[in-house]
Amino acid sequence: MIGMAWIAAAALAGVEVNTANQAELEAVRGVGVAMSTLILEERGKAAFKDWADFAGRVPGVGGRNAARLSAAGLTVNGAALATAAK
Repeated sequence: MIGMAWIAAAALAGVEVNTANQAELEAVRGVGVAMSTLILEERGKAAFKDWADFAGRVPGVGGRNAARLSAAGLTVNGAALATAAK
């Protein structure tokens, strides 16, 4: 029960892709075991510089998925994905 509350709180507060562990990454809606594993493998090579670097290095993360992950609370270097004004 406490674990679920912590995961919900983490998702609301934002999850930093460069410091989150696997459980924290998986708490973000849209990130499952496979994607969290890919994120951790790529991050092990070098920290993600920005959203473009993240999307370019993690298979399955393109423009739409990056926007969804950002909206779900994922950040890269503390920043949400900047989207162009319509």
